[in-house]
Amino acid sequence: MTALRDILLRRIRATGPITVADYMGECLLHPQHGYYSTRDPLGAAGDFTTAPEISQMFGELLGLCLAQCWLEQGAPAPFVLAELGPGRGTLMADMLRATRKVPGFHAALRLHLIEASPALRARQAETLAAHAPQWHDHLADLPDLPLFLLANEFFDALPVRQFLRAGQGWRERMVGVEGEDLVFGLGPVAPLEMLDHRLADTAEGDLVELCPAAQPIMHELGARIARHGQGAALIVDYGDWRSLGDTLQALRAHRPDPPLAHPGEADLTAHVDFEALAEAAADAGAAHGAMVPQGVLLGLLGIAARAEALARDLTGDARQSHLAAFRRLTHADEMGTLFKALAIHPRGMAPPPGFDPWPEVS
Repeated sequence: MTALRDILLRRIRATGPITVADYMGECLLHPQHGYYSTRDPLGAAGDFTTAPEISQMFGELLGLCLAQCWLEQGAPAPFVLAELGPGRGTLMADMLRATRKVPGFHAALRLHLIEASPALRARQAETLAAHAPQWHDHLADLPDLPLFLLANEFFDALPVRQFLRAGQGWRERMVGVEGEDLVFGLGPVAPLEMLDHRLADTAEGDLVELCPAAQPIMHELGARIARHGQGAALIVDYGDWRSLGDTLQALRAHRPDPPLAHPGEADLTAHVDFEALAEAAADAGAAHGAMVPQGVLLGLLGIAARAEALARDLTGDARQSHLAAFRRLTHADEMGTLFKALAIHPRGMAPPPGFDPWPEVS
């Protein structure tokens, strides 16, 4: 029995079942035994691999997208260049390399990283040492300057609550104890005002996920962009426009794992509800583009030409690995459609390159 598992069993026996969000929060960020608090989870030696670890092209193209948006908005200086959950710093390093020749961009930027994991902060410090990054626990701690931000596979790791439709009410999915095992159960039926809008598009027994931690982050992000009338955010993650169904999953050593099996030793994620992210930013005064599949976005940003240029100097296994990475990022059977992208930008301005404006309602 792991230390965190024992802690959770004792807590639930003493005070009763906990929400799925509470369980995820303990598993991922417990100070001594949380998944992100104790390890570098990325790469072959970790539990999962993200797009920046697959190919430099991902960070290069997103970086140039943000830099072009900065130019089109009048090249504000100084500005904050930030990333939510920067992993090892690979995405930001690729972005900074790709944008070094954009006139004035590097001179104007102030690099800030929002990261909760001490282990990952240490890796980011090594990767980005030349750019003098500053770290924060929360988005709200950033300097009050125009903000250009990246968030890749950040929101999927935020804890979610799960609710099953029961008549005109909902039952919350909980984590309880049975013998020596952690088990799922259901709370009592109750009306839930924050899910009233989902009564029209769900049926008895349907499961809907809410991410309470995402709304204040997106509200803060939207408010900053609205207040300055400049800035942009690119959010890439797996999910869809609206939550429906149980998407909670665990990954351990690159393999699926039962979510309750190894608390603190497996990565826990849930699909992102992009509609909820967009609405929170819009409520704060910002605009958002239409959600676009990752493969489509990268195609519009020129990944095919970039892949071809990089392939010219490669042969043998290196060339095959490069072409496989291109396919993995863009193909519909791999990350191309599972992952989506959303852009947040000031009202009255065009969205960043690769994104269509959100249709106006007359």
